[in-house]
Amino acid sequence: MMHVRFSLISADPRVLAGCIGYLKDEGRPVLESQHGSLGVSLLEGPGVVISESFWATHAALRLSQETDAELRGELARRVKRPVAAKDYQVAVFEREAPPGQAVRLTRVEVKPAGVPDVIHVYGDTAVPWLADTPGFCETLLFADPGGGELISQTGWRDPAARAASPSVAEMIRSDVLADDDCQIRAVEDYHLVFCSARKPGPA
Repeated sequence: MMHVRFSLISADPRVLAGCIGYLKDEGRPVLESQHGSLGVSLLEGPGVVISESFWATHAALRLSQETDAELRGELARRVKRPVAAKDYQVAVFEREAPPGQAVRLTRVEVKPAGVPDVIHVYGDTAVPWLADTPGFCETLLFADPGGGELISQTGWRDPAARAASPSVAEMIRSDVLADDDCQIRAVEDYHLVFCSARKPGPA
């Protein structure tokens, strides 16, 4: 199964601009050269940057830890605070068009036993609905089965298409069983700085 490492960097915008340059010029090529890499993405929002590195297998994700830790150490030095990272399974990856410039993250929390329900609803209900929406480019669903945390990531041609898009949060709320204690923790909008993420090739 495909995996992603999700790192969040928060700082003053001037400091973040330097972090973006560092990730573009140094972090991206280093990560993309690693065995099992499936590319990287960088999202930018007010006072925050999210770096995502994608990996073909859990073994490749694990082997990348040392390199990733070195990159996060440099980022932490620049922002003068720790840079947190978390690993997820990529439960859904559907791309209809090249990644657009507008991204929306929906953070979901359920009982760990309810994670398969959210994945099922997302694949059967959310993905077809999103795919029929003008301006849709891609959607991914990141899952932490042990912790009950999921992140929906949708990509849109531009902010206007994102603003007109259906609510993933409402789809999940309406279709996931109440006894899974499903909660929407946050809905966040970002600008896509770059993306080289791709699905694994045929085995």
